[in-house]
Amino acid sequence: MVSRMFRIETEVDKERSQFLRSRLRDANMIASPLLRSLRGTPGEREVPLQVWALDQGGEVAGGLIGHVWATWLHVRYLWVDERHRGAGLGSQLLSRAEHLAHSSHGCVSVRLETWDFQAPEFYKKHGYEVVCVIPDYPPGITEYTLTKRLP
Repeated sequence: MVSRMFRIETEVDKERSQFLRSRLRDANMIASPLLRSLRGTPGEREVPLQVWALDQGGEVAGGLIGHVWATWLHVRYLWVDERHRGAGLGSQLLSRAEHLAHSSHGCVSVRLETWDFQAPEFYKKHGYEVVCVIPDYPPGITEYTLTKRLP
């Protein structure tokens, strides 16, 4: 048996991060026939999806940032300025993103994460179901993962 010594490093390295992501993606494609079937199709790559709400002065009143991948919309951020909350703007942003994901990208489902003090009830009201609960992430807070099938 050959003994190997490794140098372990902890710095942030963009080039190595891209290398690792590429290698993991390739390994996943080899291991999964379903992921392999995405190769060469529009579903192979993540496509950014962003929806913005601007007030009358042109300032950002709210926005949604996500991406589309493999027939799923992943909502990364949804935010509405405090001055505009309660007026339905969050619902409009979410609805518009779902519509775009479905009509322009063929998405059939949406996923997102939220914390207990943010908006789990808001998402449930819009047809999302809790599929994962992680207590104490971070300590003292519960994280929820929710999904929704698009019509």
